[in-house]
Amino acid sequence: MKQPLILLHGALGSSKQFKELKSVLSNDFDVHTLNFDGHGGKALEVEYSIARFRDNLLDYLEENEISQAQIFGYSMGGYVALSAALKKPEAIGMIITLGTKFDWSAEAAAQEVKMLNPEKVEEKVPAFAEKLKDEHAPQDWKVVMTKTAEMMLNMGKGAKLMDNDFTQIQHQVKLGWASLDHMVTREETEKIAQLLPHANMEVIEGAKHLLESVDVEVLVNFIKDF
Repeated sequence: MKQPLILLHGALGSSKQFKELKSVLSNDFDVHTLNFDGHGGKALEVEYSIARFRDNLLDYLEENEISQAQIFGYSMGGYVALSAALKKPEAIGMIITLGTKFDWSAEAAAQEVKMLNPEKVEEKVPAFAEKLKDEHAPQDWKVVMTKTAEMMLNMGKGAKLMDNDFTQIQHQVKLGWASLDHMVTREETEKIAQLLPHANMEVIEGAKHLLESVDVEVLVNFIKDF
């Protein structure tokens, strides 16, 4: 019987971004994907928070009668997985993250939010705007972006995992960092790897923050090797 593996998307993303990865990994795992509330076309009348998305994951496991699952969390998805491991340790197995940002000081959050202006994105990066439109149809991607910005600012105000929280997570964790990631620093990833009792960090050379910048075969091996 194949082990359950849950793929968790990042901020502004949806389960659609895992289509190819899920297909390949299905040879070895019982692969599941889900959309967090307000993403991938789900109703937007919710407040975005790590706590809400954590509960989305735990509810999904319960509804699908999965007693424990391994997790691959991309970007925000990795943060959600660690939050779930803290709240309900027995439901979460090994955790693999990639491109997960851990520095959520008020200054860091404010810096990230600068890039989440829907009008500017539509004007300066139309291809990305179209991608988001497709990702979240029939909902309005601009609302997704605005709510994401609000969540990040709240994390900067304290709605986040604290250093002491990480020290309590006893799971085996692999923190992936892409060498060309301009959103997440090596230093913040190394810091959390040291705080987690059973974690190691692995660098994926030549990749950027965007999941699509990582070769699928590289990503598959990155997950399977753990």
